[in-house]
Amino acid sequence: MDAYDKGSGARQGQDGSAGPDGGADSPETGGAAEPTEPTEPVEPAEPAGSAVAAEGAAGAFGAAGATAEEAAGPGPAQEDAVRPPAPRTGVAALSPRYQVGAVVALAVVAVAVCAHIGLVFLHVAPSNTLTKQHGSVVDEWVFPEFEQNWKLFAPNPLQQNVSVQVRAEVSTAGGEIRTTGWYDLSAEDGRAIDGNPLPSHTQQNELRRAWDFFVASHDSDDRPVGVRGTLSETYLRRIALLRLDRDGAAGPGGVVERVQYRSRTTNVEPPPWSGEKVSDRPTVRELPWWSVSPETRGAKAGQAERDGGAA
Repeated sequence: MDAYDKGSGARQGQDGSAGPDGGADSPETGGAAEPTEPTEPVEPAEPAGSAVAAEGAAGAFGAAGATAEEAAGPGPAQEDAVRPPAPRTGVAALSPRYQVGAVVALAVVAVAVCAHIGLVFLHVAPSNTLTKQHGSVVDEWVFPEFEQNWKLFAPNPLQQNVSVQVRAEVSTAGGEIRTTGWYDLSAEDGRAIDGNPLPSHTQQNELRRAWDFFVASHDSDDRPVGVRGTLSETYLRRIALLRLDRDGAAGPGGVVERVQYRSRTTNVEPPPWSGEKVSDRPTVRELPWWSVSPETRGAKAGQAERDGGAA
């Protein structure tokens, strides 16, 4: 029985939990062990090496992304933020005080230019209400510096050559009175202009415009018409004194007392194909003698003042 019992215990030990000595549980432990409740399955832990590899891969990916962004350069928004502002130029570069001054100067220049253009337009425009009421203001501004001559665009352009000549009565140092020959002032201007690429305005227009001014402000009897006629005579006297002094007409110690003008007008020969016939005889217009003693004294006084100021 004992052997059976032992054998029986041995067989039971194969199915149950064996004790320390390979047999059945001792009576002190309460006999055979009770079956235990099954526990929840536990997932196997990742090895430490795989976690480190994952972190390394993530770091490498991030580094590669950063390198690609650096190679691509900053975006448009970043470029706007990094690009310095363009430097200001012109009037914008000035301080506010100087900007105000520049604006005021430009406004003054614009007003002056507009006023000049308007006055010159009224001068060349046909007679109208403004020119009738404010003609004197227009003439004061235009004459003589800005006078306009539109004869070039007239239906009948100038077809005459006008030569202006002058002579003088001179009181010599010995008290005698002598008359000089005729000085062709137009020929002198022509010689100064001929071959000169940049002739002066004086050489081209001073004498010509002065003679046109005289003819337009005098009647057929050489009498002045209004104040402008008297002004034209004074202007011609001044030109005569300057030209005669330049040519040395008075001589050493001599003084010009009177001057006389004359004009010699010759028609320009028309071209052969026109069939037009004109006279080739010159027309001479001789003016009366003009006293220039007051003008001479004024010119000498002015010259003395300039010499004194220079000294």
